[in-house]
Amino acid sequence: MLNNKVIFLSGGTGSFGNKFIETVLKKNKPKKIIIYSRDEYKQFIMQEKFPFSKYPMLRFLIGDVRDRERLSMAVKDVDYIFHAAALKHVSTAEYNPMEFVKTNIQGAENIIHASIAQKVKKVIALSTDKAANPINFYGVTKLASDKLFIAANNIVGSQKTFFSVVRYGNVVGSRGSVLEIFRNLLKKNNKFLPITDVKMTRFWITLEQGVEFALKSLEIMNGGEIFIPKIPSVKILDLAKAVAPKLKIKIIGIRPGEKIHEIMCPNETTDFTLEFKNYYVIFSAMHSLENNKNYPQNIKREKGKKVKDSFEYSSDKNNFLSISQIKQINKTC
Repeated sequence: MLNNKVIFLSGGTGSFGNKFIETVLKKNKPKKIIIYSRDEYKQFIMQEKFPFSKYPMLRFLIGDVRDRERLSMAVKDVDYIFHAAALKHVSTAEYNPMEFVKTNIQGAENIIHASIAQKVKKVIALSTDKAANPINFYGVTKLASDKLFIAANNIVGSQKTFFSVVRYGNVVGSRGSVLEIFRNLLKKNNKFLPITDVKMTRFWITLEQGVEFALKSLEIMNGGEIFIPKIPSVKILDLAKAVAPKLKIKIIGIRPGEKIHEIMCPNETTDFTLEFKNYYVIFSAMHSLENNKNYPQNIKREKGKKVKDSFEYSSDKNNFLSISQIKQINKTC
């Protein structure tokens, strides 16, 4: 599907972007992949990792998703967009809300306008479990972003530009993740691991799984869906034991805007949620009502089934990884 195509990756120098490049180039021969980000230093590091002599299909563009004019120029002749650019730290959002609005909400709107203006075929926006029933400002901005992308399908008219969203949980070993924090503390010979709450649970997905799911979603999307993978959960206490079984635990309390458990499919969306073998799909109310006969199947004609009434997909009511399983996954990240 990606052979001889032009792919645009916003926020392309992050953890997702690096794994995306590795994954795509192993199995595909795209015409061009545009890595778009505002951090010149990260682009320099990434170009060292993927030198032009070996990867001539890669293009590095400096730019910000807040800049609509620059975006519109950057996505010219692009076939597919993966929108990964975002401000993501929960506590930071509580103290800098308008900066998160500018990047996560206005940036999403700019991607949409640029995509429509340049006739991009498909757009996948990356989201987070924190966008479902959000209690923190970061989650609020990502929920608004999700809704903008889903609603964008209503304004394209007869033009064949389609927008969908991929939502998943904590990414193992990504920059700023709890696993990275624990590992850094170990390197510093810290005498304890800080735990916010012993009851805390989180969805758990590897970078490779996240990239593969985003690629799969691009392949099967009709436009207007939120794709959610079936992934396991971890108990934060088990994660600490897996990382440093002999180290003491110190309870430090929940940070501003943090949840005990995360949700990916709220029960309020039950009427518009379908279950497939390896994932769930949430449709907008408008989409499901207008296309009642067709919406239960994806572009490959795989049919989903409606979830039970009051269904909720949450990290505390899920399959949990054992400590040994967590250790095995951590070795790969």
